Amino acid sequence: MKIPRLLIAATHSGAGKTTLATALMAAFTRAGFAVQPFKVGPDYIDPGYHTAATGRISRNLDTFFLGTAGVREVFARAASGADLCIIEGVMGLYDGKGATERGSSAEVAKALEAPVLLVVNARSMSRSAAALVLGYRLFDPRVRLAGVLLNRVGGPRHYVMLKEAIEKQAGVPVLGWVGRREEISLPHRHLGLLPAVEKNALADHLERLVAVLEEGVDLFRLLETARAAPLLPETTRKIFPAAPLPSRVRLGVVRDAAFNFYYQDGLELLAALGAEIVFVSALADPALPPELDGLYIGGGFPEMFLEKLAANKGFLESLRRAFHRGMPVYAECGGLMYLCRAICDFEGREYPMAGLLPGVCRMHSRRVALGYCEARVLADNILAPAGTRLVGHEFHYSSIEGMPRDFPRAYALYREGDREGVLDGYVHGNLLASYLHLHFASCPEVARRFIDRCEDYKRQRVMGC
Repeated sequence: MKIPRLLIAATHSGAGKTTLATALMAAFTRAGFAVQPFKVGPDYIDPGYHTAATGRISRNLDTFFLGTAGVREVFARAASGADLCIIEGVMGLYDGKGATERGSSAEVAKALEAPVLLVVNARSMSRSAAALVLGYRLFDPRVRLAGVLLNRVGGPRHYVMLKEAIEKQAGVPVLGWVGRREEISLPHRHLGLLPAVEKNALADHLERLVAVLEEGVDLFRLLETARAAPLLPETTRKIFPAAPLPSRVRLGVVRDAAFNFYYQDGLELLAALGAEIVFVSALADPALPPELDGLYIGGGFPEMFLEKLAANKGFLESLRRAFHRGMPVYAECGGLMYLCRAICDFEGREYPMAGLLPGVCRMHSRRVALGYCEARVLADNILAPAGTRLVGHEFHYSSIEGMPRDFPRAYALYREGDREGVLDGYVHGNLLASYLHLHFASCPEVARRFIDRCEDYKRQRVMGC
């Protein structure tokens, strides 16, 4: 399959990779190309900007979750109908899980045989930039470093000096530059970049990004580079069924400004396996819609909307009723927080929540957990039987306090370097809530079991009527 593609990587985090990748996506989209965006790794926030820039939903490419074959399948499936695929990398080009390349931008580039455009923060650098680029070029010969994009350049004279040194001494073409324009930086908050769904006047911001980019970047050469990518390596279908299965359950998915951390391919897999996805809002809807057979509450930023969430008593009460009727409820991270008796914000103020778990969620000024982990399921639940091994990701600034010691725990999590598992999450009847983010495309059998449990509940609900 011939798919023009380009992976935008960087020497390190903070080099401006997300800003420039989003600007490139927007520039090509405005030039009339159908641009399919992707993000390497488990990030939920950057894809929101990609989607806003292109009008096509961004997908996550993660070799830790999906493996090489899975990444190729997800990529090829999403690339259908696109003129150009732009993949934003994660961290530095070669940074992966621990000291390995697993999950890195480089591993994804090799899996897809994608040309790499390296973003270099050139502030306060001259000839040393050539040494830096040369090191990245030689570190792994299987990674095709096809060009360099210089960021935070001091001006035209600085750019000419950098370009000459890099092309002559590192042997990599320099395809453009962006000056020191702090006004184009994307906004941040305690978990990282501000979600695109909260960004006011995002269209105007994207226009500024494109205008700045077009001043010094050779978009035509970038397009040629992407079109020079080889045929996509063939892979066998392993994740999605050959044809979507008939709908058999109505699955509510809470998606709004407070809860919007979902992997698009995970949602589409649930749909392909027989779930009719019904999006609901814990902020705006007065109650859960009728005749739901299950509920999925993903992560997000509930701590930024506590007053509004607590004030929506009708929605909270309908959730309690559905839970007590036995409806399967699966919650990740922000969803776990929402299901607690209360959330205590950064200033120590407490807001009542759903109360399906008796504990209180407390926000902290410092990050509690970040990174990939492996999980062993401790108790049979709506996703998996006890003993199942799963892979996931954590990223949170909160912890749960006041839970009874004998309350059934969901997982033992094994983080990088851990020999003993850390207890996480809770199981309560047909409820499973945890800080662990799962990618359903990494474990289709878990998605299938969840839908099966929803179908069991539907059967009971219909018979009860």
